[in-house]
Amino acid sequence: MTDHTATAPAIHDDLAAAFQIDGWPVRGRLVRMGDAINTVLSSHNYPLPVARLLGEACALAALVGSSLKFEGRLLVQAQGDGPVRYVLADYGTEGSLRGFCRYDEGELAAACENKSNPGAEDLLGKGVFIMTLDRGPDFERTQGLTPIEGDSLASCAEHYFVQSEQIPTKVNLALGEITTDTGTQYRAGGALIQVIAADDARGSTEDVWERTRALFATLTDDELVDPTITPETLLFRLFHEDGVRLEGATPIKAQCRCSRDRIVTVLQSFPEDERDEMIEEDGKIHANCEYCSTDYLIDPAEVTPPAPEARH
Repeated sequence: MTDHTATAPAIHDDLAAAFQIDGWPVRGRLVRMGDAINTVLSSHNYPLPVARLLGEACALAALVGSSLKFEGRLLVQAQGDGPVRYVLADYGTEGSLRGFCRYDEGELAAACENKSNPGAEDLLGKGVFIMTLDRGPDFERTQGLTPIEGDSLASCAEHYFVQSEQIPTKVNLALGEITTDTGTQYRAGGALIQVIAADDARGSTEDVWERTRALFATLTDDELVDPTITPETLLFRLFHEDGVRLEGATPIKAQCRCSRDRIVTVLQSFPEDERDEMIEEDGKIHANCEYCSTDYLIDPAEVTPPAPEARH
């Protein structure tokens, strides 16, 4: 008898995990985020359409980044000429997550007047969707890009996988808000399925892929972000007739890599006249991290490179 229950992970929230449908030539991944995405988004006072775009980018970065077989980072970004100029999600393979957006308030307000729930093309306009793999300073970054297409980042990702990697892919991304005793909090979720290519032993995979896509299409945004639905329950609802296993859950945490030392090092690289122009009325240089919104007050003396030693 087939066991139709998904294997429960050690954690139920703020996780990324693979899943396997028994006997099907399909691979999948699932992401559920509560505190992690709430920390990323609550560092900024983004309007909801912008927060939704960044939340989906973070979910996508975790979906894809958690599948990498090396230590490094995956960056998901999109940039265009629309109200949102730039969105970036940065996922480290140890489970760290950060992200930010740049947008024009006036153009965003105009876009929201025309549509109550503007999509990716409405927000980003004409531009590019980019995935970047960073394996550290000893390796060159590898990057793939496609035009921004569709009303969501999920659509952009599907086009990316088909065009850049020739892998039929379906993606579902969602951001929502829940009310708790401490107030309103963001939640995010994402799911991805990909078909494994046919071969002589496996034969055609088209019929199975059609069935998987049909079941996957029944997945709702509410299910992806609902904290009362565990990952194994969610997968059981989708694929209970065939058996599904959740494997290798990785915890996700909001974590920025900024530091005072890094800021000082960057400022030291600027010419002296440019550093002087950065000094504010209080005599300090003010630096702000775009990812976590931390403000740093730096004494100009800290960023003055040491004088070269005199020769005798």
